[in-house]
Amino acid sequence: MSPASLPAQLSAWRRDFHRHPELGFCEFRTAARVATELEKFGWRVAAGAEVMRAAARTEVPPAAEIAAARAEALRDGADPEWVVRFGEGLTGVVGTLDTGRPGPTVAFRVDMDALPVRESDDSAHVPVRDQFSSTRPGRMHACGHDGHTAIGLGLASTLPALARDWRGKIKLIFQPAEEGCRGAKSMVEAGVVADVDYYFATHLGIALTETGAIACGTDRILATIKLDAAFRGTAAHAGVDPHLGRNALLAAATATVQLHAISRHGEGASRVNVGQLSGGTGRNIVPDRAALKLEVRGATTAICRWMAGEAERVLRAAAAMHGVEATVENVGESISAPCDDAARAAVRRAAAAIHAPRIVEYAPLGASEDATFMMDAVQARGGAATYVMVGTPLPAGHHHPRFDIDEAALPRAVALHAAIARDLLAVT
Repeated sequence: MSPASLPAQLSAWRRDFHRHPELGFCEFRTAARVATELEKFGWRVAAGAEVMRAAARTEVPPAAEIAAARAEALRDGADPEWVVRFGEGLTGVVGTLDTGRPGPTVAFRVDMDALPVRESDDSAHVPVRDQFSSTRPGRMHACGHDGHTAIGLGLASTLPALARDWRGKIKLIFQPAEEGCRGAKSMVEAGVVADVDYYFATHLGIALTETGAIACGTDRILATIKLDAAFRGTAAHAGVDPHLGRNALLAAATATVQLHAISRHGEGASRVNVGQLSGGTGRNIVPDRAALKLEVRGATTAICRWMAGEAERVLRAAAAMHGVEATVENVGESISAPCDDAARAAVRRAAAAIHAPRIVEYAPLGASEDATFMMDAVQARGGAATYVMVGTPLPAGHHHPRFDIDEAALPRAVALHAAIARDLLAVT
């Protein structure tokens, strides 16, 4: 693809993905489009069970939801052969370009999933104004993953011609289910990064709001554990014999308050948040069931695990106080991982080579990302990894109904990553 036509193609890909957002492990249409384009550009493609271990996934949607997503993807033009290969939500795709000459393996990871957010219908919202807003009510690309996927395809289209005289291999990892930190671990356990020497994960925006600005690494990547707690009590008539009931909703409400009273950790940042509380069946019935969805985070994996232990202690104590039973399930997690000097240096050199308007060594994430599982796996075998940010103005924050990006950041991101590959793989 010529450099002149690339910006328009990147915008077209991004807008197509934005119109058709898919949640984690249901990215059938997105993944099928990615696999089709990778093959067209000459990459060796692996997908589905080849690149994901099913048992390592967490919070997998119910079978009926996966079936509905599959049908929706087929209705909207997904290649049936690829959809079949993705099975029951194994929607990861990996493209490999082998130069045939010995050298390092460089991997770039992009994520593909959307969020359960209803997109704004404000006429000033650019996707509404330009007619590419979500066609799927209650789902939206509110974090930039549509742009990330387009960046990955942009690399797929440009790198084969550039790599003719390079050495080593390039991997493009298209990961499902980043939201909730649910997808990367299954790809690690399938061996996707077992041969990787340099690993780069990328995100648009976050702390960088100048188009094309580059952060070589990210600090304040918080480890996280996502927990679901279910409380089971005993129903009773709230007027006639409330003393015979055991109030599960009251136990859950007690837990909600006390979870936010967990002491902050003295050795680094720690977080806890109850994002959802539900329960009961009627106003005149002592509630016999309730559920909480919560998360904890920590500056390190150890702090995060301490927070999770405290959270579980509070949940079980609240259940015991009200005479009900509680079950606690881990439904997603990520660990902490540093950004290596060697990988950051490669980004710095590449950013300078493309004349990025601003280059910073670190930008804070302040959130969690399961790319850290891949980073840790690469680092454990002696490789180098970093988490890159590419700047874009943000009319509203990430996960907001009016979230959007400046599409001018997309070709700059492709140029940056191509320059990273050239820096590490070009024969000198």
